[in-house]
Amino acid sequence: MSTTTLSSRGTTASVNHPKDFHPETNPDGYVSLGLAENALMHNELRDFLNAQKLIDPQAVGFTYGSGPYGSRGIRDTIATSMNHHSKPFSPLQPDHIMVTNGVSVAIEHCAWGLVNPGEGILLGRPYYRAFLPDISICTGVKFVPVSFGDTDPCGIDCATAYEAALLKSNAEGTKIRALMLCHPHNPLGRCYSTAALTALLRLCAKYSIHLTSDEIYALTVWDNTIDPPSPAGPAEPFSSILSLDIPSLVDPSLIDPSLIHVLWGVSKDFSANGLRLGAILSPSNASFIQACKAYGIWSSPSSLTESAVCAILNDSAFVENYIDLNKQRLSANAAFFIWDDLGKIFRENLTGSVEAVSLDGDAGITARVHERLMARRVFFVDGNAAGAEEPGWFRLVFTQPPELVGEDIVRIASALRA
Repeated sequence: MSTTTLSSRGTTASVNHPKDFHPETNPDGYVSLGLAENALMHNELRDFLNAQKLIDPQAVGFTYGSGPYGSRGIRDTIATSMNHHSKPFSPLQPDHIMVTNGVSVAIEHCAWGLVNPGEGILLGRPYYRAFLPDISICTGVKFVPVSFGDTDPCGIDCATAYEAALLKSNAEGTKIRALMLCHPHNPLGRCYSTAALTALLRLCAKYSIHLTSDEIYALTVWDNTIDPPSPAGPAEPFSSILSLDIPSLVDPSLIDPSLIHVLWGVSKDFSANGLRLGAILSPSNASFIQACKAYGIWSSPSSLTESAVCAILNDSAFVENYIDLNKQRLSANAAFFIWDDLGKIFRENLTGSVEAVSLDGDAGITARVHERLMARRVFFVDGNAAGAEEPGWFRLVFTQPPELVGEDIVRIASALRA
């Protein structure tokens, strides 16, 4: 199933697959809110790029250029953009950056370059489900899930859970070499607090393990003006891990800055999953960047993609307008997601029914809800695929046209009725 395309006013213009929902031509079609795509900004980006010349006058883009790890131009551009938006404590330089054809392969590079086969990377639950194949499928590296119970997975106490998982894994023979964050978080749609990031830095310093922060949603954050204030206080704002004054937060005699890395790409912040451009930012580990460059022949981005991304990021007026407009069209705290306990609603609606008894507590409730949703041609990522600690949770992507999201809500309500 594919996503819906939009008109310039953000309404449905067409669909890409005959089975997809369309309010007029296919009202009974499939509604997919499973892919982490932002369809609300496609037209702005399309119109901007259609007005650009993506081949340079000397046609250098038809050659191998300056290497398969990102041309000097794209690395200059990313460094300038990240220095402006993420405000690293020490400015990024082009040589700190390895450019790839998407963040998925950047994740794989981190697993390959930082961890030996058979060793492990800590991954907090719930998690971005593609972390699993990205980390392990080609590298022999193991992912070690971290459970939090009643502890906030984005709060300061999360470090205790990570440490317990590390010690347990080491004792069982899988040596932990790294910790992978998704910040802002997929699927929770939240940011880690500065206190939590500091605690995790201290943890990584204590055990000399790498901390990689996947910040692919770094610009997709905003103030929540829709929901009432939470009893726990306002949502945490986003701060790149590179923006922290690390020497003052963690004992400089213990922390090795070469252990800290950031990932970024255009897939989410610029609604361009298909452009395929990501970057590894490692300001203090030249050896790691050099190792990734040696592997870069299999992960190099297209010169047309590089030109497109340079055109976007070098036009500061377009970027600022784009970010502001994106914030106007979205509402939450960060990223594209609602992490929703549909199982709870389902259980409440089934109270006292024969089907409720057959559920045997919570066993199988995720599969039961998924089955009901699919019967009404609705697809989400279920919690089983995302490492949820409790059954019944689903990830809903809300960055789709209003009529599609509205249809989805109607179908959810129908699916969860007794």
